[in-house]
This record gives sequence, structure tokens and C-alpha cells, in this order.
Amino acid sequence: MLTFEQFFGFLLAAMLITASPGPDNLMVLGMGISKGRKRGIVFGLGCALGCLSHTVLAVIGVSAMIAASPAAFAALKIAGGLYLVWLGVNALRSRGGAKVEAVQADEQGLTKLFFKGVFANAINPKVVLFFLSFLPQFIIPANGNAGLQMAALGVTFTAQAAVLFGLLGYFSGSIGQWLNTRPKAGVILDRIAGAVFVALGLRLIVSR
Repeated sequence: MLTFEQFFGFLLAAMLITASPGPDNLMVLGMGISKGRKRGIVFGLGCALGCLSHTVLAVIGVSAMIAASPAAFAALKIAGGLYLVWLGVNALRSRGGAKVEAVQADEQGLTKLFFKGVFANAINPKVVLFFLSFLPQFIIPANGNAGLQMAALGVTFTAQAAVLFGLLGYFSGSIGQWLNTRPKAGVILDRIAGAVFVALGLRLIVSR
């Protein structure tokens, strides 16, 4: 379904983007610091699994677009590429300043906290736009069944996010302290993610 180069190229890009400071991973770190590593892990897993809802929407929407109009799919790729470039430029211009703060929240059961993470990710419109822009970058129409390729990529993204968010929750105390005492670390991660975004966006625009 996915070629070796296709899978590992996507996995590397997904891991770099997931590891860069952002609302989800900073909230996972904050939850782990304030409520303990178990709650940080559970909330992080919820945030990761919320990506599955965006995968379903992307598979349905992009598959229908490919079937209905190759020209419309090409337009989506160009729009998605421009969006990724815009995200990348903003990350490259960022001065960092990402700071991990303890999350002030009432005590909640683990199940409720898990679904809170799922819901927080699932309703985020920025994540929807990201998936619609990011996943088509790695689709190879010549390999057939673009919908299955999208689904496999979405599950791959969810799996790596679950692993990274779980690790963030487990090591939240030490990672949060490390980021807070090294502001340049966030800047470096932003620069790496920004470069990845710009490269992927430009490739998406010029690809045929």
C-alpha cells in the first residue's frame, strides 16, 4: 500500500512536526506537570487519537475530490502547499518563547480526561486544515487507491503522535523544566519544523 520511501519519509516529517512546540504537546506537558505523569499520558493519548477523526474527513473528502475532478484535486494540492509554506514561514520567523505551564483543572477521572483530549483535538479547525494540506503531499496516485494511502498515512501519524505524546506525559517534569530553562531549544525546534513545512509545501505546489 505504501512504499518504503513513502512511509519513512512521511514518518520522519510527522515526528519532526509533532515534536515541535505547539498547543497540544505543551498542554500534555502542562497536564503531566500539574496532575502527574499518568494523567499526562492519558491526555496525550486522547489528543493523538483525535487525529483519527481528521483522517476520516481527509480520506472521504480527498477521495471524492480525486474521483470527481483531478483538476479540483490539483487545486487542493496547490492551496495545501501554500498553507504549509505559510505555516513554515511563521515558524521560521518565530522567536520561540514556548513555555510549559501547569494546567489548572479540577480532578477528573482518567476516562474523562482521555476523551477530553480526543475532543480537544477533534474540534480544532487548524488540525483539519493541516491534515488536508499535509497528507496529500505523500499520496502517490500511480500506486492506486488514494483513499487507502490516506488512511494508512493518517493511522501512521496517529500512532507516532500517541508514542511521542505518551513519552511527553511520562517525562513531563524533566522535559518541561528543560524547555523552560532553555528558550533556544524551542526556537531550534521551530526552525526545523518551519523548514520541513516550507519544503513540503513547495514540493506539493510543484509536484504533478
